[in-house]
Amino acid sequence: MANVSVYNMEGKEVGKIDLNDAVFGVEVNEHLVHMAVVQQLANNRQGTQKAKTRSEVSGGGRKPWRQKGTGHARQGSTRAPQWTGGGVVFAPVPRDYSFKMNKKEKRIALKSALTSRVQENKLIVVDELKFDEIKTKKFQTVMNNLNVNKALVVLAENDEKVVMSAKNIPTVQTTLTSTINVYDIMKAGTVVLTKDAVAKIEEVYA
Repeated sequence: MANVSVYNMEGKEVGKIDLNDAVFGVEVNEHLVHMAVVQQLANNRQGTQKAKTRSEVSGGGRKPWRQKGTGHARQGSTRAPQWTGGGVVFAPVPRDYSFKMNKKEKRIALKSALTSRVQENKLIVVDELKFDEIKTKKFQTVMNNLNVNKALVVLAENDEKVVMSAKNIPTVQTTLTSTINVYDIMKAGTVVLTKDAVAKIEEVYA
């Protein structure tokens, strides 16, 4: 069972916490982590790209010149792909890029992502994040105290003052335990969890 330090908002160690091995100490499945990231990016794609084929471009109905005797190569239409203004060969059409993963696979991928952050010492637990006003500067001070630059901050409950304070910091992203995902975990340099968030994640995924 991994034992990590708990810090306060001043960046001082205030205790230790045991992380559940069923969530933070599993065998890392890199294939499922990769699959989960690809799935999220694919599901976010609009898939609305479109270009016209030679059958869809207007014009080109008449043969530009007779078949023989001109010295030119034979041509059937001015909208063939080799002509300027012609159609596109194998033109892209709107399509759905999304695909599904089993629930069990998603859970293993998330646990693997969290475990990898523990193994790389890129997971920090804070006792709480509380602000009495929305202030970006105060949130940045907390990040500096924790010696963290690029971070994913995971909260147990939606706290508007914390979320809005972090909103204008481009290297910091906030999320809830209910919306945590593999892509955000792997993209973040460091995962910062509150003690309540740790308890909630272990409750759901252990």
